[in-house]
Amino acid sequence: MLRTMKPRDLTDLVLLAALWGASFLFMRHAAPAFGPIALVEVRVAIAAAFLGALLAWRGGLRELRVRPGALLLLGLVNSALPFSLLTFATLHVTAGFAAILNATTPLWTALIGWLWLRNAIRPLQWLGLAIGLVGVAVLVWGKASLRPDASQLGTTLALAAALVATACYGLSANYTRSRLAQVSPLALAAGSQIGAALLLAVPALLSWPAVTPGAAAWGSALALGIACTGLAYLLYFRLLTRVGAVGASAVTFLIPVFAALWGALLLDEAVTLQMLAGGAVILAGTALALGLLRWRAG
Repeated sequence: MLRTMKPRDLTDLVLLAALWGASFLFMRHAAPAFGPIALVEVRVAIAAAFLGALLAWRGGLRELRVRPGALLLLGLVNSALPFSLLTFATLHVTAGFAAILNATTPLWTALIGWLWLRNAIRPLQWLGLAIGLVGVAVLVWGKASLRPDASQLGTTLALAAALVATACYGLSANYTRSRLAQVSPLALAAGSQIGAALLLAVPALLSWPAVTPGAAAWGSALALGIACTGLAYLLYFRLLTRVGAVGASAVTFLIPVFAALWGALLLDEAVTLQMLAGGAVILAGTALALGLLRWRAG
């Protein structure tokens, strides 16, 4: 069931979108030095250390022992697997195309919740999800293409990988709401990142770069781990407990908006009419999906 957002929830949603939007800048800078799998491992390991220390400081480590198997599964489905699949996908499609695919997450979340948990979704919310996805397409149109050097097989696998990744996000959101509702948002965030770090440790060691990444790359990885993963997942799981799976997953509509905003502010990228139009459509769709806008008869 999708709950109407309160002002503090909307603040969390916007801040989360801003953090995840900024992650593209840090990934762009750090990925060439680390490589895909190694960077994902560094990202989740830093987040795990940050969140684990915060959880210990608050005296909540015992929560990790309540359902360790469930938290490990959450780390697989919510971070380790989708992060790796999306990283693979970006080798064959552009960032714009990846943004469109990633924005299918709320649709997967709503569909899985409807089929698995029988969660009711109002018609206006389905409409809002569709409008939000259209807005993402408008925002990144022209950037949403396949890489010219990508093979047909590689492209097909990349598209499948990205869709499986977003389905994983939808599954993990519903799984968390239905099976881990008694666990605090901080313990969920810490436990899932610890699980993801453990699961990716061996693949990352096998693919670790021969040349040690420089200080700038490590700085980007640190920001990616603490801010864009540790703090971001704390916000995400807090939203999940308050507004439900579909409401929290709607953040993927706003991520491209903030990615474009950070590009304009920090990389001097032009703000175009297309960006403004896409952003407006996304905001309208998100507001409908979250129940912030309602149509009244009569």
